[in-house]
This record gives sequence, structure tokens and C-alpha cells, in this order.
Amino acid sequence: MSNDTITQDSDPTPQTAPPAIDPRLLVRQEGVKGYVDDFVRKVRGGDLGSIPVVAGLIIIWLVFGMENSRFFSADTFSNISFFLCATGMASLGLVFVLILGEIDLSIMSVSGLSAAVFATLSVSHGMNTWLAVVLTVLTGTAIGAIHGFFFARIGVPAFVVTLAGNLGWNGLMLYLLNTGSAGGSISIPETGFMNMLGQSSFFLGGDIAGAYILAGIAVALLLGSSLLQQGRRRKAGIPFKPTAEILLRTALLAVAAFGAAYIVNQANGVYNALVFFLVCLAGCDFTLRRTSFGRKVFAVGGNIEAARRSGISVPNVRLAVLAISGTFGALSGLFFAAWQYSATLDAGTGNWLMLAIAAAVIGGTSLFGGRGKAWAALLGVLVIQSITTGLQMLNMGAAAQYMITAGVLLVAVVIDSISRKTQKAAGRG
Repeated sequence: MSNDTITQDSDPTPQTAPPAIDPRLLVRQEGVKGYVDDFVRKVRGGDLGSIPVVAGLIIIWLVFGMENSRFFSADTFSNISFFLCATGMASLGLVFVLILGEIDLSIMSVSGLSAAVFATLSVSHGMNTWLAVVLTVLTGTAIGAIHGFFFARIGVPAFVVTLAGNLGWNGLMLYLLNTGSAGGSISIPETGFMNMLGQSSFFLGGDIAGAYILAGIAVALLLGSSLLQQGRRRKAGIPFKPTAEILLRTALLAVAAFGAAYIVNQANGVYNALVFFLVCLAGCDFTLRRTSFGRKVFAVGGNIEAARRSGISVPNVRLAVLAISGTFGALSGLFFAAWQYSATLDAGTGNWLMLAIAAAVIGGTSLFGGRGKAWAALLGVLVIQSITTGLQMLNMGAAAQYMITAGVLLVAVVIDSISRKTQKAAGRG
């Protein structure tokens, strides 16, 4: 055999493995099998979504329901829906900050100060209630913008800026409430905005039609937005959700929404405070998912250098996010003031800050930045308020609440850390 003869086994071409396919580029198959395959692929890739918090919430409800059958009463869920609103508003602002990869330690001090500012303007100075509300909210926005200026323009870490704000604004609140005839607290008349947010104020006067109207609006918005998005993606020639899937999602929401409406109607109806909170929640969700500003927030939180190289003004985004956080801190203060129709020295103090942060994290917002949803605020605060209400029904004190909430928070952070590692291993981090 000559030296020029080449056998089949001596092929000089190197054998390489086929490149891995990015799971984000895969198009889900239609039908049930497509749903299952897509779900398994996401879980293996570390994309758990809201699965952990929803599963945890169901477990919490089942445990308290077995311990006390009254937990599943309409009055219990009605109370939960009211008392979650104030903390939920603060948590909404924190979702923006956490997506940015930062933290705001001042938001509950801003909340307490805002309650004091509103009471001072509307009661001590006799200002029109609605004008006092506007000025109070603008006060929170201005405070957030001040924090954002030192953070984004001067370069002081957000942790330090907001820690200083936590002390300073709390001190200003104490000054306002301890000055003159305040005597440490100011009673607020049950009029105007405060009356609308109070425990005795319900959507459309508590008429059972109110809850069903809200449920119908939610279903219509989901169906309309889904069909609109489908049309845009179809026109652009990119994969879109089939009509059958859209109808299925809409049907599931309809069952949940009208079921919730039926439950709250067994009590007193839907609180105005909850309606206002859900409107703000929907607005934040739209801002984060459907606007260029929302995409910039995710970009800065995901990779600040890449965001800067793509032309995003990082300082402007940071300043705007801190201003948003201050705004929601002020709204939270108004909700707290409507609880007891008063502004007191303990407003925004104690463990409220930790609970607001915990709600955002438990709901699924990452502490590492770049990932989160506005709905995380609702899910997280629903978990915390369910724990609080359940323990109160079992006559257990604050000690048990702190320890259980701490455990739930730790589990949420652990799941988030594991999820991020899994996504990086799958090439999606």
C-alpha cells in the first residue's frame, strides 16, 4: 500500500459538537405538549417565575386554614386585601430600585414624614384636602429626587444616601408632630381622600356590582392587550401567541377575578384602597414592560456598562428611579394615615421598612438587579399579610411573625441565588 493512501479512520477534519441552542430562541410547539416542554425547559434553565411564591402562598393558606377554619372566611380575605395596601405601595417603589440593583432604606421614613406633612397641611393649616394630597405626593417625589441627585450625580452609594435619609426624614417627622399643639399626633378628619381610603369606604358604595365590574375590566384589559400584541407580532413576522392560548389565559383570569369578586362580596365589597393600589400596580407593570424607560431600568440593573455603551443615560435613570421610590413612599404614608385617620410618631418606624423590602424580594424581585416584576409587590405583600393575619387569629405575637417572615425571606433569596446560578450555567444569565 502506498504512503498516499488514507484510510477512513484517519480523517484529518476535527469532529466538533454541534453548538448549543439558546433556549430563548426556541419557538414553543402548539398544544399541551408544547406547554409541558416549554415549562420543563424554563424550570431546568432556572426560570421559575412566580411558581415558588404562589406555591408558598397556597401552603401558608392551607396551614392557617387547618389551624383555624375561620381563616378561609370572606371577612379574613377582605381584611387582608385592605391592610396589604399601605405596605404594598412602598413595595412597588422598591421594586424599581431593586431592579436597578440598589436599595432604598429611606422609603418608610418618607412614608411617615408624608403622613405628617399631609396632617400638618390639611389640619393644622386648614388646606384643602386634595391640594394637601398633591403637595404631599410631590414632597415624596422631591425627596426621592434629592436622594437620586447625590447617588447619580455626586456618586454617593445609594445605601449611604438613603440610610442618611432614613434618619433625617424620620427626625423631620418627629419635629413636625412634636411642634405646637400636635403633641405627638394629629387626628385627621374622615373627609376627602382620607375618607376614600378608609376602612369604611368601598368601591361604588359596597354595591356587589362593583367587584364584578372590576373583574370584568381586568379580563377585558388582558384580552385586549393580548390580541393587540398578537396583531403587532403577526404583522412584524415574528412568533406570536395563538388565539387559543390567549383565550385560555383570559378564561383562567376570569375564573380567578370573578371568584375573588364573589368572595369579597360576601363581606363588604372591594375597598377603595385596594382599587387604588391595583391601578398603581397596573401602571407600574405597564411602565416596566411596555415603555422605553422600563427597558432602560432593566438594562442598567442587568449590566450598567453595557447600558452606558448603548447610549442610555445611567444617571438620569438612577435619579428617576429614586424619585419614583419617593413618590410611592409618600403614597404609602397617605394609606397609613387612612388606617386610623391620624399621623403618629410611630408611622413608618419599627419593622415596616424590612417588611416592604421583604415583600418585593419574596414576590420574586432579585436582590442582584436586572430581574423583577411589579406584580412581585402584590404577591410578596400578600404572603406577609397572610402570615400576619393568620398568626393574629392563632393569638401568636410579633415574635412568631418576625421569625416566620424571616424564614420565608431567606428561602426566597436562596431560590433567587440558585435560579441565577442555574441560568448562568444554561447560558441565560
